[in-house]
Amino acid sequence: MILYYTSSIDLIKGNIMKVNDRVTVKTDGGPRREGVVLEVEQFSEGVMYLVSLENYPAGVWFFNETDSHDGTFVEPLHQ
Repeated sequence: MILYYTSSIDLIKGNIMKVNDRVTVKTDGGPRREGVVLEVEQFSEGVMYLVSLENYPAGVWFFNETDSHDGTFVEPLHQ
């Protein structure tokens, strides 16, 4: 099986999802939730994603830290 990831990839900082990518987000105490990226802002410490969720269609901001797996809240949706 060969999988292709079609979003932008920054080989130094890791995967960077783009607007309209389908993602899952980690929230407190519950299962990962599916959403869609509305906006992306890059910073030296990581990347902020505005993600539209079912209960929050206008979006919620999530921050992925550059070098921390525990600080990764937004991931590409693997179907």
